[in-house]
Amino acid sequence: MGYQNLSQCLADLESRGELVRITREVDPNLEIGAVQRRVYRAQGPALLFTNVKGCRFPMAGNIYGTRERIRFIFRDTLETLERLLRLKVDPLELLKRPWKFARVPKGLRHAIPKKVAAGPVLAKETNILSLPQLRSWPKDGGGYITLPQVYTESVEKPGFAHSNLGMYRVQLSGGTYKPNEEVGLHYQIHRGIGYHHAQAIEANVPLKVNIFVGGPPAMTIAAIMPLPEGVPEIFFAGVLSGHRVRMISTGKTLPLLAEADFCISGYIDPEHQQPEGPFGDHLGYYSLVHDFPVLKVERVYHRENPIWPFTTVGRPPQEDTVFGAFIHELTAALVPSVFSGVHEVNAVDAAGVHPLLLAIGSERYVPYAEKRQPQEIITCGLSLLGTSQTSLAKYVFICAKEDDPTLTARDIPHFFKHVLERANWQRDLHFITRTTMDTLDYSGISLNQGSKLVLATAGPKQRELGVELPAHLSLPAGFRRPAVFAPGILLVEGQPHRKSRDEHDPAVEKLAVFLAKYEELSAFPLVVLVDDSHFTAKTWENFLWVAFTRSDPATDMYGVGAFTHCKHWGCTGPLLIDSRLKTYHASPLEEDPQIEKRVDAMGAPGGPLHGIV
Repeated sequence: MGYQNLSQCLADLESRGELVRITREVDPNLEIGAVQRRVYRAQGPALLFTNVKGCRFPMAGNIYGTRERIRFIFRDTLETLERLLRLKVDPLELLKRPWKFARVPKGLRHAIPKKVAAGPVLAKETNILSLPQLRSWPKDGGGYITLPQVYTESVEKPGFAHSNLGMYRVQLSGGTYKPNEEVGLHYQIHRGIGYHHAQAIEANVPLKVNIFVGGPPAMTIAAIMPLPEGVPEIFFAGVLSGHRVRMISTGKTLPLLAEADFCISGYIDPEHQQPEGPFGDHLGYYSLVHDFPVLKVERVYHRENPIWPFTTVGRPPQEDTVFGAFIHELTAALVPSVFSGVHEVNAVDAAGVHPLLLAIGSERYVPYAEKRQPQEIITCGLSLLGTSQTSLAKYVFICAKEDDPTLTARDIPHFFKHVLERANWQRDLHFITRTTMDTLDYSGISLNQGSKLVLATAGPKQRELGVELPAHLSLPAGFRRPAVFAPGILLVEGQPHRKSRDEHDPAVEKLAVFLAKYEELSAFPLVVLVDDSHFTAKTWENFLWVAFTRSDPATDMYGVGAFTHCKHWGCTGPLLIDSRLKTYHASPLEEDPQIEKRVDAMGAPGGPLHGIV
């Protein structure tokens, strides 16, 4: 049976040699995060820090740091869950109304939470500033929670069936928050808590919130699970944990997770926001200071001998990369039932997840046509942008399965080669402008606003892709160091960006005109303008991160032979993407050299990390 709480999980990992105790004093200000990142990169064990500087509570990190470990943690229920998701009946309906399906696997009986009158989480109380004040990056604006489970219920229809459990950044200290009385609640666009908050604002009542930290590992996974609106995450947590989630429910307060290590209880005033941030985010930059809701803290509970779990949020790959891969394994079979005509999707982790979505769909609209062209897959691409978490994608590249039945969105180099061999820039680019964007993506025209692109390619191969620089290629002033990154992809280094937000750069337009004289560039359908071509060309991870986190499709796309016909934009020659850092972008995350030296010392002979990092 699955773990009832975090301590059971960590004890089990330790007995298997999958957890190391760090008894040396380690600082939650930058040092603990740096240790966790280094051990994650080394594919090392979970870490239990028993001597946290300035704090009496131990911290645990890298718990889910490897694919093997996360599957071990949920080994008792994975088979049941995977079998459930393969059933012919709608699995989302099963999770939403499990009592209607008496004959489905026995694991479903665990979906509905169990109401209890008391639990371990109520054993003790503390205050906000006594909690671990984790700061992962030098410019982080204060201490914050990186693995919170934020629980709310519908104001209009209270109860588990209309609850939401999400993982939203919680700022504990710093900024203008009143110490011990207020914390920041940064929830991004298209999150379930937003619907509950909107109801509270409409009714002009406070929104009750409980923030759980620790507890059953299944609750952590449930909080990040991309379930459709109306499907309670807490039901999913019960199935994944293998037991009914025990919730303390007196009818007078919002239910509390009985086995949580900590719980911050409070409420959001409908009209109260304060500046939150900055903090390092999963795109690899600092999310800047913006106004977000404020949680008025009423009580801070904790169990006897609690443990504070944490992770590091930063440029992928990080520990949440393993979360993403695990969730993809669980949900891959559901893709065709959720998105008609779509066979596979890959929200590319190296590109920050939301900036780039690769997909494979069917092209069956005109099966008798002499020559296949994008039709159904355009519909598929728009469907992806209109449903669930895939709606946050900025670039959607979608291909037709019929062109290559062996193609997979997981093999990124081959996927790009397939796209660029077939792309027709006069036809295949479909923009959506002035639309909502991921909150953490600063490439758009304002916070939460920018553009999206569906690139749909289908049909026979149109070109052989270039693999060597054209012999006599020269560049105009301000551009240099061209480099072939991959077949058909040319990198060009440009001067630092100096234009304002929401405007084209005339220098890049002139570059496009200049390149028109090189017919041999037809073998390079994609040209990416970067700040550092050597860095970008080192790895696919670097290329994907630079190209798609630093560009907005409508603002930063140019083309050789660009045209607009009846509001459709395209180009007759290579497509140019300006992926330089812009004047208005957030700064990339950088590690503190002195902190890294301290981690090096911990990995030296005699140090607690020797043989691990």
